[in-house]
Amino acid sequence: MVIVVVVINTLISLVLLYVAWQVWQLKQKIAFIGDRLAEYERCSYDLLYKAPENIYLGQSSIQLLRQSNQSLRVQIQQIQQMIGILLLGRRTWLRYFRKTDSFSRRKSVN
Repeated sequence: MVIVVVVINTLISLVLLYVAWQVWQLKQKIAFIGDRLAEYERCSYDLLYKAPENIYLGQSSIQLLRQSNQSLRVQIQQIQQMIGILLLGRRTWLRYFRKTDSFSRRKSVN
């Protein structure tokens, strides 16, 4: 009877030792995961720390670019209008004054 009790106690001890070893391994894994999460949090904080300031700087830069773009659009429109006037003047010149030049040349040749 004593031998049965000793064997049962030994089996219980071995099972509890195995459970303790599994709990210890689980604790190690949880500690590792906790360390990794803390590192991820630190890295994300470093990345996002100045994000609002950078966003505001980007917005102001975009605002300045839009303003300069608007002035450039006005200048492009003015240049297009000048080119249009020049082309209209050229067409008018070719239509009316080239004909008179060709008539005066024909008369002087005859």
